[in-house]
Amino acid sequence: MSPRLSLPGRRGTLAELYSSRANSFGVLRLLLASAVVVSHMYPIAWGRLDPLWLRSGQQTDIGKMSVIGFFVLSGFMISGSGARSTVGRYAWHRALRILPGLWGSLLVSALVIVPLLYHWQHGTFDGYWDHPQGPVNYLKGTWNTAMSTGWDISGVMAEGRTKGTNFDPGVNGALWSLKYEILCYVLIGLLAAGGVLRKARRFIPLLALALGGLILRDWVNAPSLRGIPGDQQSFVMVPFLDAMSVHMLIHLVFVFMIGATFQLYRDKLVIHDGVALICAAVLGLTLWTGGLFVFGYPAFAYLLLWLAIRLPRPFHKIGRKRDYSYGIYIYGFTVEQALAVLGYAKHGKPVYLALAMAGTVVLAALSWHLLESPVMKAKNWTPWPVRRLKERAAVRAARRGEPVEPGAAAQPQSPAEPAPPKVSA
Repeated sequence: MSPRLSLPGRRGTLAELYSSRANSFGVLRLLLASAVVVSHMYPIAWGRLDPLWLRSGQQTDIGKMSVIGFFVLSGFMISGSGARSTVGRYAWHRALRILPGLWGSLLVSALVIVPLLYHWQHGTFDGYWDHPQGPVNYLKGTWNTAMSTGWDISGVMAEGRTKGTNFDPGVNGALWSLKYEILCYVLIGLLAAGGVLRKARRFIPLLALALGGLILRDWVNAPSLRGIPGDQQSFVMVPFLDAMSVHMLIHLVFVFMIGATFQLYRDKLVIHDGVALICAAVLGLTLWTGGLFVFGYPAFAYLLLWLAIRLPRPFHKIGRKRDYSYGIYIYGFTVEQALAVLGYAKHGKPVYLALAMAGTVVLAALSWHLLESPVMKAKNWTPWPVRRLKERAAVRAARRGEPVEPGAAAQPQSPAEPAPPKVSA
């Protein structure tokens, strides 16, 4: 019997090596969010995309690769949540995590940061609040991530572009990806409700494979190996979320489902140092020669999971109790726009980036401690009618000698009747 080929390095299945209490997802999210801030400073303050755009043959940039990373990690974590939770609890958790922070950032931008910039430009607040494209109009179009009423507020960014201080027309261009993430959340919720995540998990890799096939077809038909595959001018209208790019839908759902596949098949997925080295080579090669979307994305996804497990133990503590990554993502763009409007780009990239990161981290910390973390304490809240129904069902189940549903506190019917054991959630 011939010896089996074996790559050098440590190995084990993802289920064996991954621990929900000891991993580096927190530091990876922080790095990805910070990379988005680095990437955005180039188009905002200097009118060009970051260096990776040209070095990859215009396939991608640092910001887009960071978004891909976020979707991989989200697919892994969110599919696990969907498989464990009831549909109602899952939806409640997802809404608590994404919407309050978003709404807080929109209010801070529209009611604090941008009016101050308007006053700096005009010497008065007159005309800001009653502008046809003013803060109320902006909030109406952005509260659900649809961005349906434009990206500017009261012409502040347009005025900056006229003066040559900033080059992007939006108050917060980073918000574009949130509606795609919400759509992925909804998709996982529907699959969980249909029992797919537990009883037909093979549907998830098959869906990823089908989307990968579409990307492969487009890449083969692209004018060059490093060409961007797919028609980027096609959009589809999605209820509540407004217009969505077909190109971005296919690509982002593809990597999200890769992350979900890793979660659902964690007992079979081998995490191996040699495989990670091969994936790093594939990622670098596709960035240089082309095929990033077809081969580089899956390699990048594997690398992220490998890093989450293999990074040294001190990294496991970063972001575990205080997760500023979402705040960095939703505030970074606006802070950079404000600095550009105020003329700080003239001091050079290092100074500009340092100020942008400092301001962003301060706002992200405030968002976490004053809003995101407090609202997450309500994740186990249950509406009174639902709680009452569960209590009654638990009493009936206890009388029949049936197992009590987790989380349902059964109450005795009379002082003489012993209460069934309390089952914790």
